[in-house]
Amino acid sequence: MHIENSRSLLVAALLAGCATTAPAPSGAPAAAAAAPAATAGDLACTPNGGFTYPDPAGDDNGPGTYTYPTDAVYKPGSFDITEFQVVPSGDTVEFRVSVNTRIEDPWDSPAWGGNGFSVQMVFIHIDTDHKAGSGVQDGLPGTNVRFKPDEAWDRAVIISPQGAIRVNSEIEQKAGQWKDRIIVPKTTRASGRALIAVVDAKQLGGMPQPSWGYQVLMQSNEGFPAKTDLLTRKVNEFEGQHRFGGGTDYDNDPHVIDIIVTPGGDPAQKQHEILSRYNKAATTDVKPADLAVVPMVYPCTK
Repeated sequence: MHIENSRSLLVAALLAGCATTAPAPSGAPAAAAAAPAATAGDLACTPNGGFTYPDPAGDDNGPGTYTYPTDAVYKPGSFDITEFQVVPSGDTVEFRVSVNTRIEDPWDSPAWGGNGFSVQMVFIHIDTDHKAGSGVQDGLPGTNVRFKPDEAWDRAVIISPQGAIRVNSEIEQKAGQWKDRIIVPKTTRASGRALIAVVDAKQLGGMPQPSWGYQVLMQSNEGFPAKTDLLTRKVNEFEGQHRFGGGTDYDNDPHVIDIIVTPGGDPAQKQHEILSRYNKAATTDVKPADLAVVPMVYPCTK
């Protein structure tokens, strides 16, 4: 675990006993960086719903084929999740998503009202009840994924470098039907290798519970998104200066670079299989049934 400040030291102490894997050097091949998946016994879950969940380095390639854009701002490891933390405190909850390189701000986000980083974009989907029919099965616009009926999301937290005014405007235009479920954090920032979001627990429906499920989708901030995409960067067949490659030129492939997966087995292989299960024959008329289904992870459920 990369500890960035004294607060992180305190968090680490509270979550002592959690097994994590230090990220491999930026750009290291997946084989060298691969680590065993977490098991239930590895995870330090606190009574207030907090936890730390590791993800292996080197799997920032979606279904196994995705490649980074060619511009130098997309540093190796920028979209490689290595750890996901939920840290409740008082009446707020801090979400921390760590990646496999130091987070930078090459586009000078303060100049456009941003949050101190530039290229990453994270969607944290939360299932608070594990019941069919109570949540949303569709992924947020531009992710091109969906969820199972009994693992539908009830809340989604957006960690974006864009300021709250821009994010809320995009939600209103492109996901207005879910705006009461989508949370723009009260604080969004970067520290070292971690993207950090602080939200009021009441926005989540209460403090986190050990039964809650989570899915973290790693994307890239797009300041000039397609008219239906929620500030997300597309994955195309071939990479370009500001486009990921290794997918398709349609909206059938998941526009997701990394996810977390359920404990056990080879996590990178699991991710590749999950994100490969989309209908490659669907091109101009893509339906929800054509998209990949991503699972929720329930870190503290025995």
